[in-house]
Amino acid sequence: MKNLVEELQWRGLVHDIMPGTEEQLLKEMTTTYIGFDPTSDSLHIGSLVPILLLVHLKNFGHKPIALVGGATGMIGDPSGKSDERNLLDEATLAHNVEGIKAVLSRFLDFNSKEVNAAVLVNNYDWMKDLSFINFARDVGKRITVNYMMAKDSVKKRLSGEGEGMSFTEFTYQLIQGYDFYHLHKEYNCLLQMGGSDQWGNITTGTELVRRMNAEGAKAYAMTCPLITKADGSKFGKSEGGNVWLTADKTSVYKFYQFWLNTTDVDAEKYIKIFTFLDKATIEALITEHQVAPHLRVLQRKLAEEVTTLVHSKEELEKAIKASNILFGNASADDLKQLDEATFLEVFDGVPQAEIAKSEIENGLDIVTVLNEKTGFFKSNGEARRALTANSISVNKEKITEEYQLSTNDLINNQFVLLQSGKKNYFVVRVK
Repeated sequence: MKNLVEELQWRGLVHDIMPGTEEQLLKEMTTTYIGFDPTSDSLHIGSLVPILLLVHLKNFGHKPIALVGGATGMIGDPSGKSDERNLLDEATLAHNVEGIKAVLSRFLDFNSKEVNAAVLVNNYDWMKDLSFINFARDVGKRITVNYMMAKDSVKKRLSGEGEGMSFTEFTYQLIQGYDFYHLHKEYNCLLQMGGSDQWGNITTGTELVRRMNAEGAKAYAMTCPLITKADGSKFGKSEGGNVWLTADKTSVYKFYQFWLNTTDVDAEKYIKIFTFLDKATIEALITEHQVAPHLRVLQRKLAEEVTTLVHSKEELEKAIKASNILFGNASADDLKQLDEATFLEVFDGVPQAEIAKSEIENGLDIVTVLNEKTGFFKSNGEARRALTANSISVNKEKITEEYQLSTNDLINNQFVLLQSGKKNYFVVRVK
């Protein structure tokens, strides 16, 4: 086996590792699981790290299991939380579980016939029939309260402000631990991975595997760091909230822009974490970037790789085209290929005005449009001077004072893009 731990270490993806884990991964194909919490029907880019860990496992010849927590999602993981979160009803959870399965299926082939094919499981399937009495007797008996209270996730909640911790949340680590025991029994799963905030839950699982099996049962744990920005702010959020892995929640254009706008320091870190580029390629990119940082070579490569991975090469090309409309030499045809949502996102924050469609059906002179109808220019004289100076464009094409705005100019049958000089834009909505 190739050395997976070594690969993950140079990428900055190892935080804690239990003794013997690296040796186990070098010895044989090792079945490994990571859990995903169904708090939404999609996953955001914070979840991209564990997804990529599963892909790395698969690429290195190991067998990955993706667990969607249909049961644990009913309880709520206290790790890293200061307050108890609201519980979701069964219908919402079922909907969320299906959404997360769909996201995971874009990265891992769960129908493959390979010996190390990825497996997708839902812990609700084995937890739903487990009685409280059996759980208390068979699982609760194995772990002491002292052991559970020593975990950071519990200690922080008990010693902090607020209402403390409910029994429901206190049992979370036992239920997650039982998942590890179940997967160990059914799939010979020997390793659990997750974010560093999961270390307490994961090690409880390794203890349960050892204590609920015959002597000599093996179980291992490894976590990756929680990703942060260089300035200490939370990774994975933009001005509009979370950056999601599905286009219905975060458009491909915005997704691409998020990576493109990372700082030099973060781009150097993220290109190791979020791409599968090899060490030599990444080091060459970093060197090239340091010679001419203004060209943003690292950010461009990072944005291209991650957008292709999450969405597709075709979607990446559309996002680049949309970016070029604002910052490059796009044509009217390029503009007309934008769907409404992407058009509005590209020109988010650009001043707008409305004109009735009837006003342009027979043509409307451009000076009237620029001043009276939109207020883009303060006077007709100012508008004429700009037209004479050849600095006005309609839908990215230069026009003269004789130009008549008509329905032929409409993008998506509702927008016209006015431009003065290189950077001053104005959107006309036609209704």
